[in-house]
Amino acid sequence: MERLTDIAGRFATQGRVTEVRPLGEGFINDTYVVATDGPFRYILQRKNKNVFPDVPAMMDNITAVTAHIKQKVADPLRETLTVILARDGKPYFLDDEGEYWAMCLFIEDTVTYDVATTPEMARQGGIGIGRFQALLADFDKPLAQVIKGFHNIRWRFTQWDASLAADRAGRKASVAKEIAFVEARREHMLSFWSMVEDGTLPQRVTHNDTKLSNILFDKRSGEVLCAIDLDTVMSSTSLNDVGDAIRSYANATVEDDPHYDKVALRLDMYEAYMDGYLSQRRETLADSEKDWMAFAPIYITYEQVLRFLMDYIDGDTYYKIRYPEHNLVRTRSQIALLRSMEDNYPAMQDIIRRLLK
Repeated sequence: MERLTDIAGRFATQGRVTEVRPLGEGFINDTYVVATDGPFRYILQRKNKNVFPDVPAMMDNITAVTAHIKQKVADPLRETLTVILARDGKPYFLDDEGEYWAMCLFIEDTVTYDVATTPEMARQGGIGIGRFQALLADFDKPLAQVIKGFHNIRWRFTQWDASLAADRAGRKASVAKEIAFVEARREHMLSFWSMVEDGTLPQRVTHNDTKLSNILFDKRSGEVLCAIDLDTVMSSTSLNDVGDAIRSYANATVEDDPHYDKVALRLDMYEAYMDGYLSQRRETLADSEKDWMAFAPIYITYEQVLRFLMDYIDGDTYYKIRYPEHNLVRTRSQIALLRSMEDNYPAMQDIIRRLLK
């Protein structure tokens, strides 16, 4: 831990670093809690430069977004992340091994939840992301694209076409039915994305990882406190965050359930999430965003179908798998979810209209 203590000491903490210990499993970043002899604890992270090739730009995004939020909230140290600068004034430290490190304030007396098990928890998740977006609705600074083509279906199709042409694992012929499913919806998805490209759907600050575990709750009041894990903050349509949340919150089962008859959209979870989200965003949404909000989960789920299937065709080079057919099972499970969303699309639209009244 001596090296970690030295790295933590490169940041402008209040007090001398006394302890550094691991926090969580660290699927992407390595995360640690830093104790000091001062008044605060801190979070130290080694940022994964393979996932985020431009960490300085990512940290500039986070610094700009959190500074904007701090100007609007009653408790700036608890209602958003606080970036701790390195002693040279940068929002990161680059060590002698070429690894990037970042630090933020540890927000005490808080709790997170891994999944939404009830409609009320889904509603709280909607409040968290809706509030995050509402606080940034007037943010007008450019943000770096920290992951190329994220949720950009035109870019995904460039990758998809190359994948089909290469057929590196020799699997394309065995998934002709799934490929046809993707191709049948190609033009519709491109038509939706063209509205982002031409400005019909405005560019907003988006979180891009809207699972419930990225919402921090106050332990004493139980109320939503803030959104965390801002590494993927970028500019895009705010509908991406809605769609990604519904894909996880409102699925009746897990995303890789091989029992496809169990996969379905839960309208109660969908309505609960949208009720929470719209309670925060109703006043700051454009008409076009309201009109296309019910389509957002269909778009994001379709993108995930494409990505799982593409990885299967490529020979499982991106997503971790537990067994050889895992990506194919994921693909078929998400196809079942997408079909359920398409079947329930009129009901989803009706729910949005009712909640917007």
